Order: sequence, then structure tokens, then C-alpha cells
Amino acid sequence: MVDIIYADDAFVIANKPYDVLSVPGRGEDKQDCLWRRVQTIFPTARVVHRLDYATSGVMVLALTLEAQRSLNRSFQERQTHKRYQAIISGTPEQSEGSVELPLRCDWENRPLQIVDFEQGKNALTHWKVLAKESSEQDTRVELTPITGRSHQLRVHMQAMGHPILGDRFYADAEDQAKSDRLLLHAEQLSFPHPITGEFVEFFAPCPF
Repeated sequence: MVDIIYADDAFVIANKPYDVLSVPGRGEDKQDCLWRRVQTIFPTARVVHRLDYATSGVMVLALTLEAQRSLNRSFQERQTHKRYQAIISGTPEQSEGSVELPLRCDWENRPLQIVDFEQGKNALTHWKVLAKESSEQDTRVELTPITGRSHQLRVHMQAMGHPILGDRFYADAEDQAKSDRLLLHAEQLSFPHPITGEFVEFFAPCPF
């Protein structure tokens, strides 16, 4: 089962479910993934970028080698724009802001990431409050990553003191228990079309 948002001769846009791998992992039990599911419909689909296993939302897959190269370049040169929604624990003091903290892999606890001012790679996230949740204890936010580090949004929210609800890696037991899934969704992705160069934009409505 694949939720296809859009497809043309160059690429396909899919809405990845939460708790589904973007690409295969190691072992027979980790072969099911969005890429393989898309290939059942578009056999030439090629990986361009990934979303965390626990994150849902918009992903683009190339359908030709040329399109893959063009899309890879767009991601590397930060010509893409991504926007996420999340529900975080507590309420930030401001209505919007930025988190700029360098990140690296916590090698002894992979795949977790940690803030490291000496060895970490630069990472920047803009955030904005959208609404208070009905509980009044949690907050819906819009997250815009400028860089694309692994677990960036999750670690940056934790570093603010407001971890994302349902986060099995970075939230405490109380905030994990508030949701049976990570409340992080990639709702928007835009980039230059690999053939025409025209800026194109795609959406997957937030499911929570």
C-alpha cells in the first residue's frame, strides 16, 4: 500500500507512513520500506533522501538517473524547502525562534544523535508556534530545517526543553506515553523540477 501524491516522467512523490523505513535496513525483517513499496508501481524509482523511520510525510523518489542526480544536487545545495508539523511537550516562552546547535552521531548509542560543539556538524532549525493543544500542556509547532542532519528536529526540540511527543529516542517516559507514534510529519516539500527547473511544491496534510 503506497499513498502516491504525484508522479511524472522524472520523479514520484509519496506520503510515507510513520514507523516505515525509507530504505531497506540490515536483515530480512527490515526489507519492507517505502522505496520497495514505490518500486512495485514505479520499478525504476531511485532514492533521493530519507525520512526517519518514525516520521511520516512527503518524500520524493527519482525515476531516472538524470533526475536522481539533479535532485541530489538540489538537496546538497539547499535548493529544497521542507516544512514539518510537530506537537511538542510544554509551551515555549516565545512564539517563534531558531535553534542552531551542531550535531553528530552518538557512536556508543547509535542511531542517536547528540549536540557536540567540537565535532558536530552545523545544524539550524526555525520553529513557530501554531496552536496550543487541547490539553493546554503541549504545543503544535511548525518546524523548518535549514540543514538536513539526522534526527535534527528531534534533538533540537529536546535541546529547547520541549521534546516531540511520542519520541522513543529523545523524550522521557511521560512524553513518550502521550502518543503511540512520533508526532512529527513532513507536510511540505518544494524543489526545482529536475527537467524544467521550475520550482514545484507538494503537500501531505498532517494526520494528527
